[in-house]
Amino acid sequence: MLTNINLEHFMFIGAALFLIGIIASKASYRFGVPALLLFLIVGVIFGEDGIGGLHFDSPYLMQFIGMISLTMILFSGGMDTKYVDIKPILVRGSILSTLGVLLTALFTGVFIYWLTNNFMDAIAFSLLESFLLASVMSSTDSATVFAILGSKGLVLKERLKPLLEFESGSNDPMAYMLMIMFIQLIQSEGQGSIWGYIGMFVFQFVFGAVMGIVFGILAVRFINRINVDNDAFYPIMLICISFITFSVTQYLQGNGYLAVYLCGLVIGNSKFVHKYSGKRFLDGVAWLCQGVMFLGLGLLVKPSQLMDVAGIGLLISFFMIIISRSAAVFLCLLPFKKMAKNAKIYTAWVGLRGAVPIIFATYPLTAGLAQAPMIFNIVFFVTLVSLLVQGTSVAKVAEILHLTGKPKFQPKLSEFEISLSEDIKSTMTEITITPTILEKSNKVMDLPLPDKTLVVLIKRENHYFVPKGSAKLEANDVILLISEDEDSLQETYSKLEHHNDPIPQKKRKKWDRFLSRWT
Repeated sequence: MLTNINLEHFMFIGAALFLIGIIASKASYRFGVPALLLFLIVGVIFGEDGIGGLHFDSPYLMQFIGMISLTMILFSGGMDTKYVDIKPILVRGSILSTLGVLLTALFTGVFIYWLTNNFMDAIAFSLLESFLLASVMSSTDSATVFAILGSKGLVLKERLKPLLEFESGSNDPMAYMLMIMFIQLIQSEGQGSIWGYIGMFVFQFVFGAVMGIVFGILAVRFINRINVDNDAFYPIMLICISFITFSVTQYLQGNGYLAVYLCGLVIGNSKFVHKYSGKRFLDGVAWLCQGVMFLGLGLLVKPSQLMDVAGIGLLISFFMIIISRSAAVFLCLLPFKKMAKNAKIYTAWVGLRGAVPIIFATYPLTAGLAQAPMIFNIVFFVTLVSLLVQGTSVAKVAEILHLTGKPKFQPKLSEFEISLSEDIKSTMTEITITPTILEKSNKVMDLPLPDKTLVVLIKRENHYFVPKGSAKLEANDVILLISEDEDSLQETYSKLEHHNDPIPQKKRKKWDRFLSRWT
């Protein structure tokens, strides 16, 4: 617990640290540093060994925070995943999230055992402890992958983005079950039937998948049939559904993480009331959970102890990045001959470690294993290396491998807080009327707009009104335009001769080059 502060100070410090993390994350866009890494660093700086001196030493509380956070992150990630995107990569994604995790754990576990028993004097892991450490780190982190790929705005070829997001969102269950199995084997001193553990694997996977799909279908029917007067309750219902799905599945010995991801996937690909507002609310909650997780983990770790594992941590990090992850990915994708080699290399590179392995590393601590503190510190160090090496190079490696595609222009609205349903293919933008635009005429009907673009709303100072064709425009009016498709939107900008391009002036040249590729 945070033992040296009271509740009021806890609320203040928690909120202040989170705000500092948000402000610091602005640097991530300038320097290419993952924003979540900066939250982690803020926690370390204000932790027990840092300038803040906050004493937080409860792996039980951190495990609980992690469980809640992962539930929300996986549920939100499932809701944001479109089935039409993952359908072509469903088989290879499922293989990577199961067999890929298993192979990564096996290769890494053998390496750790060989390394610590032949070249390390101060650290020596048994074979089971080596596989436990490897299992904790075997999955790619969904929070990190979702955050980095989303913030970078990458457009990747070869359907890589849905593949990476699906893999990271669905591979935590395999790592979790491997971790629990090796903890139980260590506690029972190697006693137990291997067939019993295989049966447990199959049951937890199948039952977790069934529960997630069933809860998702029932949730959509429930939300669409219940009539709540207060619309703010609908996003809260989604949160409750995610927690119920996870807890019931876990209680019945299924895999709750897989269930909650599939539940979100089913709900997100169904039609239900207040879908857009619910998804936006969950996106914010997921980001809050990610930040809280990384801040808490930063407070929990003691940097002074990380130097003791720096050597083995670096060796394990680069073995996982270069050898075990790559070998697992290439073996899993061997049957898929049509997938380009550079796409497989990139899939192997984006094997990011993040909060999930560190959260999983608290389980050996709570189980009271002798090597648990060492395991936690190694996992933390490996995560830092992964974020620094892989997390900062996601975009650059994609460019080097020629896997980046053309960005999709999506104008943002600042004056009109309006959104369209995902089922509507039209697109909206806003333009400020300049004196240059008014030179030929000041009427709406005389604006040089294509046939598939309409002016639907005008903002004049603080007043909004729906215009007629004869309505007169004034300088500094902001008009809301709706176009049938992206081509019409590009034509709209062309006909207005870029007099009010929503792209900032300093980026005008880049926008002109982008527009030239469309026109």
